[in-house]
Amino acid sequence: MRAAIAVISVGLVAVGCSTPKVKLDEGPREYVATDYETVLKNWTRDKQFTNVNVMDNVLSVTATYESWDFRWAYVVRYSEDYRLTIDQRHTLLERSLSEVRDGHQFYVSLYTQKHKWNDLTAKEPAWIVRLIDDEGTETAPSQIESIRKPGAIELTYFPYTTPWRSAFRVSFPRVRADGRPTIASAARWFGLRFAGAQGYEELIWELGDETTASGEPAPRVSQPAAPRVAAR
Repeated sequence: MRAAIAVISVGLVAVGCSTPKVKLDEGPREYVATDYETVLKNWTRDKQFTNVNVMDNVLSVTATYESWDFRWAYVVRYSEDYRLTIDQRHTLLERSLSEVRDGHQFYVSLYTQKHKWNDLTAKEPAWIVRLIDDEGTETAPSQIESIRKPGAIELTYFPYTTPWRSAFRVSFPRVRADGRPTIASAARWFGLRFAGAQGYEELIWELGDETTASGEPAPRVSQPAAPRVAAR
């Protein structure tokens, strides 16, 4: 009975802590400035990796995928804060959305057990980052830009940025050298994998039930029957 209660409790916790599914579709949005915090949360993932051998938190990482949807909300909020004109807002939005078609970009903030391990741009980094999906695609970054001194913009629009964390913009190509997309068209999720000598951790963005990364209807997957539990 206690085991059954424990299983139920774990299930309830999992449901309560579930992250929102996202969609990679393009098109106009009808956001207002106050929507930004909600959209930011939808596109942000956070993980802590603990090495059980030393019982220490060796990696805390938070990342926001700067999708079409996120960028639209960001520009609306930024334009409101900086009181941009309609023309300035339109120019900023066009430039930001065009970057979506050039590649996949993530804002990453991380904290490691040792400060020198924070640098993803080091010649021999303690942690390497890869773009992954459930189709087995794995891609190295095309660029990692270190944000040495995060300013008002980073601290305001990415509030998980702190003086104790290192911040980066990590970019990946949309298409691999072999011509395959870096997020497969049939993918049901994509993510970032941080791997090193201490182990690895993954941040996952699940795509909506109705569509895959290409926007096409997702294939139906039959669910396995629930295992029977013998009564005592």
